[in-house]
Amino acid sequence: MKDGGRLQAAIEVLEEIETRYRPVQAALKDWGNAHRFAGSGDRTAIGNLVFDALRHKLSLAARVGDASARMLVFGVYVLSWEKGVDGLLEAVDGDRHAPPPPTGSEQEALRLASNAVPGGAAAADVPEWIWPEFENFFGESAVAEGQALAARAPIDLRVNSLKSDREKILKRLSHVDAQACARSPLGLRIRPKPGALRMPHVQAEEGYQKGWFELQDEASQLAAQLSGVAPGMQVLDYCAGGGGKTLALSALMQNKGQIYAYDADRLRLAPIHERLKRAGARNVQVRDPASSSLDDLKEEMDLVFIDAPCTGTGVWRRRPDSKWRLSEKALEDRIEDQRNVLERARAYVKPGGRLVYVTCSLLNSENAGQISWFLEKHPEFQSVSALDLWRDRLPGVSEPAYVSERGDVTLSPASTDTDGFFVAILECRK
Repeated sequence: MKDGGRLQAAIEVLEEIETRYRPVQAALKDWGNAHRFAGSGDRTAIGNLVFDALRHKLSLAARVGDASARMLVFGVYVLSWEKGVDGLLEAVDGDRHAPPPPTGSEQEALRLASNAVPGGAAAADVPEWIWPEFENFFGESAVAEGQALAARAPIDLRVNSLKSDREKILKRLSHVDAQACARSPLGLRIRPKPGALRMPHVQAEEGYQKGWFELQDEASQLAAQLSGVAPGMQVLDYCAGGGGKTLALSALMQNKGQIYAYDADRLRLAPIHERLKRAGARNVQVRDPASSSLDDLKEEMDLVFIDAPCTGTGVWRRRPDSKWRLSEKALEDRIEDQRNVLERARAYVKPGGRLVYVTCSLLNSENAGQISWFLEKHPEFQSVSALDLWRDRLPGVSEPAYVSERGDVTLSPASTDTDGFFVAILECRK
């Protein structure tokens, strides 16, 4: 396919997402199944156009004065991919698979857009209804943080210290330009590619198949480090999901002690068994909610780790369509879910043990606000500074920019070059 056909395909997929409220991956997959002639390079380019249009939906619409799928895709090609209006006209000229050429008024809007500078929520590509909370937390950095959340995400990997080390994996992945992460001592990063270029399929690498490394954002790796987990501990990963943080905790514990991996949704737990086997994690016991209980763990855990259900505002780089589907009702539901999880999980912390609360959200109502609510309701718990743990576990590593008076830590794309993550640590003093 030529660029003209790719532009038309991206417009069709974006219209499908907008009109039928479909997840972007499902819409792209269906388009690919219906157009078998499209090669892998074509599908990558079309996907990049669609994802970039979703990442910058609000700012592009403000700059070109039109929120239609057609103008959003044209805006990505002309502005984000820096092809210019002349490049767009060349791409659609004479290609029967291309969309109709931009009209005179559309061309003028695209040319003027080069100098257009939107403000507020539009500049940040953050939904209008969230913007006040976003701006209240980040202040003068709110637009920069929103723009960083709208950028393409890197591929981050965590070296499995049970089987390998970072220097060995760096050499193994030199052909994909992997580099050491700036903050995580076990992290590797492959920078995002521009335009229509494709990212490497790291799951096909020998090192992934043999469990030498896992896919995991640097912020998530740092959250595991900040938990304070140590060999020999009794640990409950209460919202284990597919097991990413379970594996990170197991490696930090050097396979010593015991981790109980639990999730209320057993379907989310399904991938964990194969991942544990591949990683060589032998100190993990999976507790299936359908066949076992956690009653024997009450007040027995040195550490209860909660990767709480949340809106996912911190991972908009990876799931840009989710930011436009998020609703006030969804936020209210997540806040209620988080409080329920905190209430249930606290029962497993032993006296002197710790509760670690983590979200991939950047909304204060899901983060520090929840910790304030919990501490007011449960005075037997006291806050422990995550910043102090950062200094202890990550000596010499530049500290996060956003730290609450309690020492809760917030990581973000603009400040730490990671996904958005919040980490708070509580200790049971009863």
